[in-house]
Amino acid sequence: MRFTKMHGAGNDYVYVDCFAQPVPENVDQLAQKIASRNFGVGGDGLILICPSERGDAEMRMYNADGSYSEMCGNGIRCVAKFLYDHDIAKKETLAIESAGKLLSLELSTSGGKVDRVRVDMGEPILHAPDIPTLLPGDPVVEVPMSVAGNLLRVTSVSMGNPHCVLFVDRADDSLVLGLGPKIERHDAFPNRVNVEFVEQLSRTRLRQRTWERGSGETLACGTGASAVCVAGVLTGRTERRVTIELLGGELELEWNESDNHVYMTGPAVEVFSGEWSDC
Repeated sequence: MRFTKMHGAGNDYVYVDCFAQPVPENVDQLAQKIASRNFGVGGDGLILICPSERGDAEMRMYNADGSYSEMCGNGIRCVAKFLYDHDIAKKETLAIESAGKLLSLELSTSGGKVDRVRVDMGEPILHAPDIPTLLPGDPVVEVPMSVAGNLLRVTSVSMGNPHCVLFVDRADDSLVLGLGPKIERHDAFPNRVNVEFVEQLSRTRLRQRTWERGSGETLACGTGASAVCVAGVLTGRTERRVTIELLGGELELEWNESDNHVYMTGPAVEVFSGEWSDC
């Protein structure tokens, strides 16, 4: 099986071109093996690039633990780059399907290759049962939640997948690595949750660390950055357009007031390709 390693702001995945080869069997098991950083290719998960009847392609994304995920903002930018750079869909605007949702992506090129992509992430989901979360509020904004003896104030947003956003003085390891996995599996989130720990630097600049559902801490999370942009506005902390610093780079976010959509702009990088024989 041929694969390509790509990343968006350090959020790295193994990509399989299912236009050129069959969809692999036992994808959940394959994701666990191929994403292993010690025994496999290494990555935050596995993404299949498949034909779609609705758009230019379909993205099927699996976390490093083999669980299916509805959406990945950094991953879908890399899918767009792959489609363009490998002549599958040579267009500067692409429509890519993920978990039944069709997203529009605008490509920026340099030297005939895609280097940045702007994604229309759609409208944020704020109705608690649809996120889903059992926390009170509609929307769920800075609601108290007790985790391992810590009283936290959290804001919950879905961008096609669930997020829990906490604004903190310092996003250190004790929070991200200590509380992140506990919040991920908290009873308030029936489908588990991605967790963002956010430092506010100004009204237009934030710093974010993410504990990602099914993968642990990642260097970036595009849907998480989108949720943080929304949470910043909902809590009155930020403007609607912000730059977010992540461990792997920066993303530009805008929660557009006219159409209620979140727009994310960031890099997409192809690292290397190879062949995986254990499948």
